[in-house]
Amino acid sequence: MLIAADKFKGSLTAVEVAQRVTAGLHRVVPDLSVRALPVADGGDGTVDAAVAAGFERREARVTGPLGDEVTAAYALRDGTAVVEMAEASGLQRLPEGIFAPLTASTYGTGELIRAALDAGARTLVFGVGGSATTDGGAGMLAALGGRFLDAAGQPVAPGGGPLRDLESADLSGLDPRLKDTEMVLASDVDNPLTGPKGAPAVYGPQKGASPEDVAALDAALAHFARVLARSAGPGPGPRALELAEAPGAGAAGGIGFGALVGLGASFRPGIEVMLDVLGFAPALAGAQLVITGEGSLDEQTLHGKAPAGVAAAARAAGVEVIAVCGRLALPPTALGTAGIRRAYALTDIEPDVARCVAEAGPLLERLAEGVARDYLS
Repeated sequence: MLIAADKFKGSLTAVEVAQRVTAGLHRVVPDLSVRALPVADGGDGTVDAAVAAGFERREARVTGPLGDEVTAAYALRDGTAVVEMAEASGLQRLPEGIFAPLTASTYGTGELIRAALDAGARTLVFGVGGSATTDGGAGMLAALGGRFLDAAGQPVAPGGGPLRDLESADLSGLDPRLKDTEMVLASDVDNPLTGPKGAPAVYGPQKGASPEDVAALDAALAHFARVLARSAGPGPGPRALELAEAPGAGAAGGIGFGALVGLGASFRPGIEVMLDVLGFAPALAGAQLVITGEGSLDEQTLHGKAPAGVAAAARAAGVEVIAVCGRLALPPTALGTAGIRRAYALTDIEPDVARCVAEAGPLLERLAEGVARDYLS
């Protein structure tokens, strides 16, 4: 049995999900051989999944989204680093109930990338998601040596809103090690930078942006792309307007755009990248059944989330997949199309959603007992 599940957001980490499922299975079949491979799709929890797969956890003091200093982690193994932008610039770094949609910065993410380069990384898997920011990656690029100046020749203030004042951009001072680093942008988001499906319109409200803030951020990011195209110099800069429309440019408040333009990143669906990095294929060898899952199995699951990626990879290898979740909002036909034979939800045994969140661990163990009775007895 291979357990390859993502976190139950707000309740259990991916590692805890695997532990609870294993405990439930073993209550019914004590001698069952179980292998756990916690997974993530590039968003929050990505570093933890890499560490669980054998990467070394490293930490660095970096600038948080509001300018305060925070301790952020990345994962390193054999010259490959997994950097999770949410560790430095995520919503998790904001005080409870506090948002800063116009001024939150990705500067700390750039510092975290630099720390990985200092540690010897020459392949960098850049997981983006869960961001508190909408600055197009300008803060990240500034931390790595980019210069963004207003009409008076002064650096523009942090955040997406002040990009409206940007007059010139210079990427010639970016850390030279980036040219020799393979950078993979891992995300489950394929939105463009701006427009009706862009980062501000789709994700800005989740970060506290009012309709007026969304309009201001959209205009500021569009201006950012135009200035980069005009003045960023050799390299991808002149292609900035084209890259602003590329899949993934709108990921994590537009940090995907900054990675594509300034860091020479290539975009890949996050779960595909992470399955490669975590060693899913060798872990799958010999497995008779795969258990995947996440907190909510819904329409978003089908669009690049971890369970869909796990199911596709397992199905290609001819291995059956079932899922566990907190809440199930997909019909059996959609599950079948995704390659999931059956899904088990915590709400099947506890209709009270609040209790499901509060008691997710014990309930998941009970759910796993049911899986074992249905499939292994």
